[in-house]
Amino acid sequence: MQRFTNPRDIYHGKGALEALKTLEGKRAIICVGGGSMKKFGFLDRAQKYLEEAGMTVTLFEGIEPDPSVDTVMKGAAVMQEFKPDWIVAIGGGSPIDAAKAMWIKYEYPETTFADMCKVFGLPKLRTKAKFCAVSSTSGTATEVTAFSIITDYQKGIKYPIADFQITPDVAIVDPDLAETMPKKLVAHTGMDALTHAVEAYVSTVHSDFTDAPAIHAIEMIQRDLVDSYNGNMKARDNMHSAQCLAGIAFSSGLLGIVHSMAHKTGAVFADLGAHIIHGAANAMYLPKVIAYNAKNPEAKKRYGVIADYMKLGGKDDDEKLANLIAYIRGFNDKLNIPHCIKNYGADSYPTEQGFVPEKIFLERLPEIAKNAILDACTGSNPRQPNQEEMEKLLKCCYYDTEVDF
Repeated sequence: MQRFTNPRDIYHGKGALEALKTLEGKRAIICVGGGSMKKFGFLDRAQKYLEEAGMTVTLFEGIEPDPSVDTVMKGAAVMQEFKPDWIVAIGGGSPIDAAKAMWIKYEYPETTFADMCKVFGLPKLRTKAKFCAVSSTSGTATEVTAFSIITDYQKGIKYPIADFQITPDVAIVDPDLAETMPKKLVAHTGMDALTHAVEAYVSTVHSDFTDAPAIHAIEMIQRDLVDSYNGNMKARDNMHSAQCLAGIAFSSGLLGIVHSMAHKTGAVFADLGAHIIHGAANAMYLPKVIAYNAKNPEAKKRYGVIADYMKLGGKDDDEKLANLIAYIRGFNDKLNIPHCIKNYGADSYPTEQGFVPEKIFLERLPEIAKNAILDACTGSNPRQPNQEEMEKLLKCCYYDTEVDF
């Protein structure tokens, strides 16, 4: 038996933010990030709509990119004092992910962060509050998923929280918010969405219910991502729907080791002055993981199906696989994303010498590989890498060398 879970309601299309007026409750807390939602007026509008719904509203602002355990605990403390019956998270993946973790701690104050990270092991939520997610970026799809990513900066590791309990009750997918994204964010979130759809389609727990949104998301991303990056707002609007469909696919169909590797490399080099941004990491690693997974016959066949839907040509699955990998690498070129960690600059753009020196990468490689294998996303990958294979795969992602094992 499998499970397919979505929010109770998904409001989508221009002006969907106004759906906040329909929420019924007494107190709402809005969790928001660094300021773009305030700058463009969406935070004020959200607060106004909730007040029109008859609620008292408070704000928890300043949630950082790659939200920390400390931020989660601070937000939960504010919730404990304010006692909201609606948690409304607005912004990109970071404030929504942080608010999901705050929600757990608010409902069960004795819960530790380690407890939260037990895969599909959370107690029943909604004893105190319901959750509404309003997405402003077109990639993470956390507004419809059972996942949250929180960073433990003491360990330099991003941890996925995975449980159907944290699937939002209401998702608002309003493309007006996504039109404010800067160009680099369009690129990174778009490749994150593509990775979600591809990994969900070849996951060991994919189903008819997840295959359909995954494939349609891939088709839409192929059509619209580059145009969105280049400023076409109709394409930008379409991408906001595409990333949500990819999220619907992976929330129930799960992911694979592209995400495992991205989670464990994202913050591990923070002491060198930068992160490997999640969407960029996925973009770099996806072609390598496709080549690795294709040693599994079923995965290879399904990659061929993806190539067919994308109309990439190829007389057999070998040619289709090569065409798919080449196409994704071409995406990275068009979006100004490097192909490997060695050429990943501190600003995320391609450079001759990236911010992660070879010596430090090799020193940390065994621990990164070990943590990637233990990541929650690894279990549904078509191939289960051992320590040696994961280290070899990560080296391919560092040097941009061919995967032949």
